Amino acid sequence: MTTRRNFLKSAGVITAATLLNPARLFSQNRSSRIVGGVSKKLTLTWLPYDAQMRHVFTIANSSRITTPIVLTELAWDGYTGYGEAAMPPYLGETQASVIEFMKKVNLSQFSSPFEIQDIMTYVDNITTNNTAAKAAIDIALHDIVGKIMGQPWWKIWGFNPATTPNTSFTVGLDTEDVVREKTREASPYKVIKVKLGRDEKTDKMMVDTIRSVTNTTICVDANQGWKDKHYALDMIHWLNERNVNMIEQPMSKYLFEDAAWITERSPLPVIADEACQRLVDVPRLKGAYHGINIKLMKCTGMREAREMISLAKALNMRLMIGCMTETSCAVSAAAQLAPEMEWADLDGNLLIANDVFDGMKIVDGKITLDNRSGIGVEKLK
Repeated sequence: MTTRRNFLKSAGVITAATLLNPARLFSQNRSSRIVGGVSKKLTLTWLPYDAQMRHVFTIANSSRITTPIVLTELAWDGYTGYGEAAMPPYLGETQASVIEFMKKVNLSQFSSPFEIQDIMTYVDNITTNNTAAKAAIDIALHDIVGKIMGQPWWKIWGFNPATTPNTSFTVGLDTEDVVREKTREASPYKVIKVKLGRDEKTDKMMVDTIRSVTNTTICVDANQGWKDKHYALDMIHWLNERNVNMIEQPMSKYLFEDAAWITERSPLPVIADEACQRLVDVPRLKGAYHGINIKLMKCTGMREAREMISLAKALNMRLMIGCMTETSCAVSAAAQLAPEMEWADLDGNLLIANDVFDGMKIVDGKITLDNRSGIGVEKLK
């Protein structure tokens, strides 16, 4: 292990009238004006939107009933690309901070959306953080470029759609009765993701309650909730006897040595989530975790996610694709990378009640990719 370590509020809810008429979604906040409906100038549009949760969503340290989102559109030469910034409170971004970031973006210096590398390098250098805001632009860029090419990104990248994994369906911390209800809702899925990390009694209740309903495979996300490495390892051994296939982020992302100690001894794969944000994090995680969970909102979007995949594979690390509570826009963008993954947690759109996009579908628990161009979404009418 030592050798390895040396190696390395402008926010608001969309009104009911707007939802009934999605064409009004982006009628304001344009960074430039399109004349005659077609322009060769890259035009960025944004709008705050609140995703309403189907159930109260609880993880180790917080609960919420909404997730703030900023939807984006990018227009060029008659084409439109869609993007999204989704911001659970623990990430530190808000609708107001995303909108302030968008106001700083000047795409007029670029002649074409095909300049993804240059555009995203410029966007990334505007500020140090704001990764979800950057992802919203990156996703819209990929969507519009794919539409111009008439191809989905899984095909542009040369991925095999048959190799997509089953997605998990998330069951957050809750009472026994609600956990049973959520578990029954998850019956079409082959993997249930359970949020743990509160205390031993609650954690074991969650798993035992799910097991009272089904023996479906479980993956566990402790969300940094376990405080002691010996307790964490004992819990992992307990979970290993209950058809659990992996553990995400058992302890704080700052307890690097403890994570390495657990990984060395764990009978289950240990995956970095909060500890893995961007490409630069990947090499130092080699050995401390078995693999990484890539999320577009953390890594600034599809461009960097693709680079993280290549680097992780070169380091023989295992791969997972995840999401926040997002619309089908961001979830479908992440799904373009799913053929390269061992695990997937792309259910964020299934957890909300007011999606405004139609995109990637889950069939018999499995992520399916079609031939829709770009990121594979259409705006609902």
